[in-house]
This record gives sequence, C-alpha cells and structure tokens, in this order.
Amino acid sequence: MNHFDQTRREALIKLAAGSLALSTSPSWARITPNCVLTPEQTEGPYFVDTQLQRSDIRSDPRTGRMRAGLPLQLQLQVTGIQAGQCRALPGAIVDIWHCDAAGVYSEVSAWSNDTTGQQFLRGYQITDQLGKVNFVTIYPGRAIHIHFKVRTASRAGKAELLTSQLYFDEAVTQRVYQRPPYAQRATGYQSNERDGIYRSGQGQQLLLRPEPQGQGYAAVFGIGLMLS
Repeated sequence: MNHFDQTRREALIKLAAGSLALSTSPSWARITPNCVLTPEQTEGPYFVDTQLQRSDIRSDPRTGRMRAGLPLQLQLQVTGIQAGQCRALPGAIVDIWHCDAAGVYSEVSAWSNDTTGQQFLRGYQITDQLGKVNFVTIYPGRAIHIHFKVRTASRAGKAELLTSQLYFDEAVTQRVYQRPPYAQRATGYQSNERDGIYRSGQGQQLLLRPEPQGQGYAAVFGIGLMLS
C-alpha cells in the first residue's frame, strides 16, 4: 500500500469512527490534490435551493421518512486556488443533491410518483476552517452520481463558484446492485461509460472510490476552485 492509499484509508476510518467529527490530522490534508482544478459539469434540471442546512440528508424534513438505501458517509474538502497558491476555503456553501435507490429525485413533478414538496436527498453544509463538510446520505441509483454546487455568501447574495457531479467506481456499484433495494430495479443502472456527461466532462477526475464501512460505504473527495 502506497502513502496516498494509506492516508486516504486513514481519513475514511476517521470519518466513520468519529461520526461527523472533523479531523485536523495532517494525513487528511495530504489526500487532497493540491492546486488541481475540479472540472465543471452541468447542473442538470433538478437543482432546488432548499436552504436546508443539514449533514444527514436521507429524510424528507416534512415527514421524517428516510429513503431506503445503503448508507454513504461523504466528506468533501474545498480548496481555493489563487496566484498558484492553494488554501482551504472556509465559509463556503456546499449543496449536494441526488436521486434515491430507485432513481427518483425529490421536488420533481415529472415522475409518475410526484415528489413535489418533498426534499429528501438534498441539503447543504458550510465548510469549516479546513474547508471540510460532511454528509450522510445513501448510495444513488439509476445513473450513479451526486450533484454538488459550491457558493459563497455575502450581503449581495450567493456567488456560485462551481457546479459539478461526483461519480462512483464501477466495481463498487456492481457490488451495491447485488443488494436490496438496488437489486430490485429491473432495468439495472447506467454505467459511467454509457453516461455522456461522464465521458465528455472529464468524469474520471470526479470519481469517488468508496470503501466499505459498517452496512454501507464512506468516501472522501477534494474540490479545487479557481479564485479571482
């Protein structure tokens, strides 16, 4: 095991064992690529500015009902890049949203089971002094990705810095789809190579490599932004 793999594994262990406590270990800082810009990708049609500040996004806040699926603990670290220098970006708003195990998004009227007014699998966190946020969610279904948006807030409003998507290691997804509720999906899932946005939008640079944790998975990812 090389140093990168070792420190990445250490970070995943700390993420799970410490619930959502934020680690200040130097080993976590070393797993984030320095001065590497994260590719931008499409927002898609289902972004809603729900203003739901929460780390656990699995439930609909109106009913408290949890979406079925394998738990996923996700830690993101946002780094600002300016004049060739990199620094953690505290105080940034990080939204994530994605579909459930059946491929259904909340707040969408186009589905046969209308989800308008529901807000499951949506929420935001604000980065700490190390640029980190933590989420608890589920492994997505159908087209396997998580949307994210990074913004800053001021009296003038919210300024968007980056919108993109996170994808999942194909081998992990294959194992996930052998378990319920994913295995019940008759049409299976869309692989990364069949996803045109993944192929044309530098998807390999946006790949999560989750590792098993308890009954689910844990993953970490570093986001690099160009600051003006």
